[in-house]
Amino acid sequence: MSVRQSLLAILDQGPCYGYQLRHEFDRRTGSTWQLNVGQIYNTLERLERDGLVDRGEADDQGHVYWRITDAGSAEVASWLSSPVVRGPAARDELAIKLAVAATLPGVDAGALIRAQRTESQTRVKSLRDASPNGLAASLIADAMLFTAEAELRWLDRVEQRLAEHPHHAIGVELSAERPKRGRPVKRAARAATPT
Repeated sequence: MSVRQSLLAILDQGPCYGYQLRHEFDRRTGSTWQLNVGQIYNTLERLERDGLVDRGEADDQGHVYWRITDAGSAEVASWLSSPVVRGPAARDELAIKLAVAATLPGVDAGALIRAQRTESQTRVKSLRDASPNGLAASLIADAMLFTAEAELRWLDRVEQRLAEHPHHAIGVELSAERPKRGRPVKRAARAATPT
């Protein structure tokens, strides 16, 4: 989630000061992701450095209003019209933990799956029981619920795959082969090198 683009999108509605931006972000996201004011001001300073916002003068109460520039409005329009591209190799802590556990002799990956399933089921229940106020909060709650439900389906799949390979950890001892230092040579580059 991009705090930078979210703050720009809010500023595209009109000038705001730091605490006001924090309030607007919370209001528009159902307070599902807490931003601290320091993060907001750091982001605003970077946006100013990049020519996407301008810092105004302080008002009578000491509030400094930030205004979006034309370049900032163009970035907002681009962000809002572009899909979110998910990387091919997301670093999902649970996926990595289960993959490593499944290759370690003596580790009960099934116990790990059961513990995670209990946690995921608790999360699904709390998300189903929650009644978010407003459209924005309900959209985010739905995304979190669907993600938690997908995690439960994935855990079922992992359990099924491990059951198909009951001796999954056999033969996955530490390798005696010593890796070479430095970056690995890419196959395409090696093939293109004349001999």
